[in-house]
Amino acid sequence: MKTWKTKSRQTLLDQRPWLVVEDHSIELPNGKLINNWKWIITPDYVNVVAITEEQDFLCFRQTKYAVNGTTLALVGGHIDVNESPLEAAKRELLEETGYGSNCWQPLGHFNVDGNRGAGVAHLFLAMNSYYVSQVNVEDLEEQHLIKMSREEIQTALFQGEFKVLPWTAAISLSLLYLDT
Repeated sequence: MKTWKTKSRQTLLDQRPWLVVEDHSIELPNGKLINNWKWIITPDYVNVVAITEEQDFLCFRQTKYAVNGTTLALVGGHIDVNESPLEAAKRELLEETGYGSNCWQPLGHFNVDGNRGAGVAHLFLAMNSYYVSQVNVEDLEEQHLIKMSREEIQTALFQGEFKVLPWTAAISLSLLYLDT
């Protein structure tokens, strides 16, 4: 299959490092040109499903600006410049929960929006997580760390309590991995 080609791009909004919006002119494989194709650039990020040595899943109950009400959430954050996705995952786990892990399983990296960009999500499973230190996080949202059993996680997943798609995907991929 042939890919689309970017013929030109113009920056419409530049709020680095968090957001850049571009206007692209693209050529489809059949030669048709499309102007004014909006492209969104945001930082790549990680999400971590952490399971403790006692087999509890670490999650947050929290609020998010774009989510109505409360949601269950995973560890996550943006990847810093010159930081690998795994390094970011380890840093975020420690900062947000005070836990570490020596047993990491990458679950894949996925484009957030196949037509508009919006970054790449890198998903990880941290098994046998253990307490290391106090939480050192400056998140904007109020969040409460909770421990859930596998059964509770599955029920929450099926009931739509993880209201953000990458969290749902990470939990689902983790459960599939654990079943293999």
